[in-house]
Amino acid sequence: MLRYIVKRILGMIPVLFTVATITFFIVRLAPGGPFDSEKALTEEIRQNINAVYHLDEPLYQQYFRYMSSVLRGDLGPSFRYASLTVNQIIADTWQISATLGVAGLIYALFLGIGSGIVAASKPNSLRDYVPMTISLLGICLPSFVIGPLFILVFAIGLNWFNVSGWEQPSDLVLPAMSLGTIYAAYVSRLTRGGLMDVIRQDYIRTARAKGLKGTTIMLRHTLKGGLLPVISFLGPATAGILVGSFIVETIFNIPGLGRFFVQSALNRDYTLVMGMVLLFATMLLILNLLVDIAYAFLDPRVSYD
Repeated sequence: MLRYIVKRILGMIPVLFTVATITFFIVRLAPGGPFDSEKALTEEIRQNINAVYHLDEPLYQQYFRYMSSVLRGDLGPSFRYASLTVNQIIADTWQISATLGVAGLIYALFLGIGSGIVAASKPNSLRDYVPMTISLLGICLPSFVIGPLFILVFAIGLNWFNVSGWEQPSDLVLPAMSLGTIYAAYVSRLTRGGLMDVIRQDYIRTARAKGLKGTTIMLRHTLKGGLLPVISFLGPATAGILVGSFIVETIFNIPGLGRFFVQSALNRDYTLVMGMVLLFATMLLILNLLVDIAYAFLDPRVSYD
């Protein structure tokens, strides 16, 4: 296992290098520049600004300059926010996005696993059809539709929560629900499917024959194997929740990484786009590694030798 973990960590280096290289050239091939929206700039001032940020250099020089600074842990200055560096923006906002992402993931797991257990405990009955139908509806609705619906019902209609902002703990509820509802639907269906496969196994029949209660069989014997599909899904699901937070943070006016990422793309803020892409690519690789490790511990048949 240790050898496998070391190999995976070493394998992250060329992946991140490839992601950084592709992103670097793609953002610069897009039409427009970081200072094109500035008004009343003379050509001399524009040339001076480009010289300060080394945008007047050939593209290959910009690339090697940027990659050398990344190796030192310096993601460079933001082109749009002149007084801030990319490192400072990430340091100031990552906790907000992480809090929202963790809350959305907990909500998705709690709702999805709970409804999946309810559906699997009585298959082909009303207890099965209702949660699975609701989960199918949840899969069909994207977060940019669910978010405004939650605002309309719970914030404007019932006046239970604020429409937007990040001032008090209750402001986390609607964004987390908007972010996690889609993934709760997937988790629900995966949980039901995994549990239905395990329920048919011989050792579950043996446990029933011994007279164990249904709750004991579910909690002690069925869940461990039935949740393996959910564990496999957690890697891409967590990445999807982090990416989906861009939209949710914009809808609910949350000052997290997502809002800066959206604005950086619109403003052609090259260094901020690069920093955000590298951050989320690193998080995705680490999360996938953790999921693989957890899968090996849960399923003794899996070996990474």
